[in-house]
Amino acid sequence: MANSKISELLGNKAEYLLDYSSPAIDKSTLHLPGPDHLDRVWKESNRSNRVLGSLQQLLGHGRLGNTGYCNIFPVDQGIEHSAGASFAINPIYFDPENIIKLAVEAGCNGVASTFGVLGIMSRKYAHKIPFIVKINHNEFLSLPNTFDQTLFGSVKDAWNMGAVGIGATIYWGSAESRKQLKEISEAFEYAHELGMLTILWCYTRNNGFKVDGVDYHTSADLTGQANHLGVTIQADIIKQKLPTNNGGYLATKHGKTSPLVYSALTTDHPIDLCRYQVLNCYSGRVGLINSGGESKGASDLADAVETAVINKRAGGMGLILGRKAFQRPMSEGVDMLGKIMDVYTDESITIA
Repeated sequence: MANSKISELLGNKAEYLLDYSSPAIDKSTLHLPGPDHLDRVWKESNRSNRVLGSLQQLLGHGRLGNTGYCNIFPVDQGIEHSAGASFAINPIYFDPENIIKLAVEAGCNGVASTFGVLGIMSRKYAHKIPFIVKINHNEFLSLPNTFDQTLFGSVKDAWNMGAVGIGATIYWGSAESRKQLKEISEAFEYAHELGMLTILWCYTRNNGFKVDGVDYHTSADLTGQANHLGVTIQADIIKQKLPTNNGGYLATKHGKTSPLVYSALTTDHPIDLCRYQVLNCYSGRVGLINSGGESKGASDLADAVETAVINKRAGGMGLILGRKAFQRPMSEGVDMLGKIMDVYTDESITIA
């Protein structure tokens, strides 16, 4: 039986999420997270000993160290969402040290942020918590806004500051996606040459993904394909938003799909929708971490725990949550991240 606090936070969804058994993709066909993840998945891959060492640094650190699960604290919102929109509610996070302190105090596996944030504190903290440098961003100060990503620095710079890995975003489906694909494929290749791990923010962006008033940007089928493209360029971990619906391909009538995606491989249950994302990450060989999403206030803790339960029971590797934690007092942010990690250390919460 799950931790009583977790059940309490899930409220009337507790039975729906904790007792669910998936009739779709059989869990026995998936490569699930565990302490032996590197030996089972990466030992015979083309990843070098240096990359394996970086993966071990990340997966071996913090409260979830050596469980196979991963909780990363990401703060790059000040670029795309603006620093004011992100930090005005809690101005201490204009100071990069407080971003890293929150990750350290919460016992996260690592902290992901910008060249500026991690670079200015690298000598003090790079040896205390694994750094992941987000190398590209979309900035919304330019008019008109575009769905594009721009490199803000070099892979070598991230390596020099002691980072174990780099992260990047590709806006799959946008007009600029093929440029981003080329840039990030090359960046990931060079990062692997230097012995760094790679994480891809696999997001979809196109106004055409909104059909008849329904937004399919987070449909299981479109995000699943985004994940499949991400692992194709050899991302070591995929970051994806939790699915909110399905049938994006059917609505947009572009690309190709199969009726079996909807009749055999998914149901309308959130765990099955997320499991389809895992399936597209080479059946879980490449870990899926779902994002925590925007802060909505009072419901943030319950929402975050729900996302963690769905991710874990679907076969995912963990959560990457920022705004819900840093847009509140630091002690509350630390507590929230701790509650999320409780989900992954609770042995009664198993794969559905």
